[in-house]
Amino acid sequence: MSDEKVKGAGKEPLERVRIGLEVHVQLKTNTKLFCTCPTDYRDAEPNSNICPVCTAQPGSKPNGLNATALDAIVRIALFIGCRVIKGEEVRMLRKHYFYPDLPSNYQRTSLPVGVDGRFASIRIREVHLEEDPGRYELRDGQVDYNRSGIPLVEIVTEPDMSTPQEARDFLRALSLALSYLGVARDEPGSMRCDANVSVGEGTRVEVKNINSFKGVYRALDSEIRRHRRFQRFGKRVVRETRHWDEAKMITIPLRKKEGAADYRFIPDPDVPPLVIDNALVTRLEEGLPERPTEKEARFVKRYGLDPYTSSVLVLDLEVADLFEKVAKRTDPVTAAAWLKDELRRVLNYNNLRLSETTITADEIVEVLKLFRDGTITDLTARRLFEWLAAEPRSIRQLIGRLGLGRIAGEDELTRMARQVIEDHPKAVDDYLDGKVNSLNFLVGMVMKTSGGKSDPKLTRDALEKLLGAERLRRAGDSVLS
Repeated sequence: MSDEKVKGAGKEPLERVRIGLEVHVQLKTNTKLFCTCPTDYRDAEPNSNICPVCTAQPGSKPNGLNATALDAIVRIALFIGCRVIKGEEVRMLRKHYFYPDLPSNYQRTSLPVGVDGRFASIRIREVHLEEDPGRYELRDGQVDYNRSGIPLVEIVTEPDMSTPQEARDFLRALSLALSYLGVARDEPGSMRCDANVSVGEGTRVEVKNINSFKGVYRALDSEIRRHRRFQRFGKRVVRETRHWDEAKMITIPLRKKEGAADYRFIPDPDVPPLVIDNALVTRLEEGLPERPTEKEARFVKRYGLDPYTSSVLVLDLEVADLFEKVAKRTDPVTAAAWLKDELRRVLNYNNLRLSETTITADEIVEVLKLFRDGTITDLTARRLFEWLAAEPRSIRQLIGRLGLGRIAGEDELTRMARQVIEDHPKAVDDYLDGKVNSLNFLVGMVMKTSGGKSDPKLTRDALEKLLGAERLRRAGDSVLS
């Protein structure tokens, strides 16, 4: 949302909006944070992936901290520019609150593992580790504890954003960065966000558990409008936690906003403190991948891509890696254009990741070579991309099986062009009367007749030659009459 004026607000300048985010992301681990229960809660029957530890049964004690989760959170902290807390005790705290999805009545959450970062021009206050609660279905009152205990990273920003669009852009950049690291689950709903917002000197309000980028934008847009509406009529905004109602497109009160004292934070006596040493940080830092922004700049500089094409390619690490393999064996700019447009079109249409297909760099290079040599048309090349995503088969086999080779014979092309002219006399009359766009229609009809195998330029040349002959014939008939 831009700083547009609320209806009826007059010409007074709008007060500054301050937005901060608390982003919760499930980490990609095989087991939960403090027990060996599996984390595939989406595919499991409710309350089947549980044990005494993650359901807080009397007498149960947490196992040692999941090492994969610890490595993941340190890598995240480093990747987004945070200073990792090294050589000091990082305690796991109990954050107390009462809710049906929290069987222990407290959530384990660590002190900061990383602090003072900066990512996508937004300051990062802290990064810490915590465990996910279960899932409570408000509509029927059912609780599923399969999710309880799954490792989460929480990333807390400073209130540096001033519009919903800035918040959405930050979340998109963060999601992309986490996909490059490969440490976060990428299923829908694995990233959830709490948004804190205030307008001017007004009270800060938290909007809880938003689970999509669009939802964050809409919730913030609605809440900012509510604050300004209150201010316009002299009403006080109450400090509280609110819920985003997607159906009604409004935020609604949940509870009075808690402070740290309300949660009664205490160190968890059952979990030894973490101590992150220099050796661990050095090892993880050395293994960090190239950041998306760095890759984007390198593609522009090394391969001569325009910034927009580069920015699209880096949105998917698998596609970006495929591009680099192809670019070493053919023209990089041409390869980038085909991967940016056609490959992404096919993947998006089929809702596939590149790794879920058998498409290889060898196949892409061969398709582009056949197109460059004139063996196939651009339409045929596009169809090959579609078929390669559908079934593993060699390019030559596909061309032979589907009859996708270019029509090379001049006689065959002329025959099809003549037939199209005979079948569409009105378009011919329009062209001869000076409506040159009619030629594009006729070219398209020949392309359709040939199944996309005729070359557009040769097709146009053949039509122009036949239409020129038709013009002379009509002129001769006119003179004779």
